[in-house]
Amino acid sequence: MSKTLAAITGVHGYVPEYVLTNKELEQMVETSDDWITSRTGIKERRILKDKGKAASDMGVEMVKGLLEKTNTDPADIELVICATVTGDMKFPDTANIICDKAGINNAFGYDINAACSGFLFALSSGATYIESGRLKKVIVIGLDVMSSIIDYKDRTTCVIFGDGGGAVLLEPNDEGFGVIDSVFRGDGNGRHFLNMKGGGSLNPTSEETVKNGMHYVFQDGRPVFKAAVKGMTETVQQIFDRNNITKDEIDWLVPHQANMRIINSVAAFADFPMERVMVNIHRYGNTTAGTLPLCLWDYEDQLKKGDHLILTAFGGGFTWGSSLLKWAY
Repeated sequence: MSKTLAAITGVHGYVPEYVLTNKELEQMVETSDDWITSRTGIKERRILKDKGKAASDMGVEMVKGLLEKTNTDPADIELVICATVTGDMKFPDTANIICDKAGINNAFGYDINAACSGFLFALSSGATYIESGRLKKVIVIGLDVMSSIIDYKDRTTCVIFGDGGGAVLLEPNDEGFGVIDSVFRGDGNGRHFLNMKGGGSLNPTSEETVKNGMHYVFQDGRPVFKAAVKGMTETVQQIFDRNNITKDEIDWLVPHQANMRIINSVAAFADFPMERVMVNIHRYGNTTAGTLPLCLWDYEDQLKKGDHLILTAFGGGFTWGSSLLKWAY
């Protein structure tokens, strides 16, 4: 009897309408289009400008589009997992807010906060429920409204991040399609190099934390770059070794869209041809937990049933990992 896997049976993305270009950033901070492009590969990013709108509103657009294209009744969804670091509020979970707004009334939901690795971790969590036989239909979302925690006077971060994300539907599959294997790692020492210091129990929100800019993203680029390349390449290699496969058997490498230099480095270390590496960072920037589902959405029409994909990500904290899956449609 074949093992039940959790197959992705649909994907849908969403990005806000407003486009923040490098030219516009030149008017906001000391930078240039050439500087941004050469160091990050980013030409533009989307920003959620709508008054009163938040992460859940983007999530609702993803979920409604996903339900429509997969012809799924909202009442049949049993679980919604949302990977994000920019939820609507500190609590309740944004996943539950999305359920309420999208008319998903028979599900439970929760958030996962693993920064840029969040979607991978959420995908694995959702897959476990499917594989165990407990649930039949699970939605996994990766999204972030990074503009809500970015200092647009800090050129080390404001040129990188954007808003957006995507959602996938997971369903049981007994034909070998779905999430096959995952390797995840973490290193809490990474908190010193990529973090948001204010708003938690260590530094509760106060006039002082606001004045000191502690509610914005802080990043020390060099150690993050080195750790990201090392972590992603090592876990990709572990996926190869554990599953006795080679790069020639992988149709697509789907890397977190953090920085074009990181993407190029990971592909080079894995000896993987760039024509089979999903890249859309030039259009959206780094949407944190949203980059991987956005890639799947952008490349959906190029994917074929039976394609083997390796998804890999690295996030603040540090968190990182890779997953192997076989495309189901």
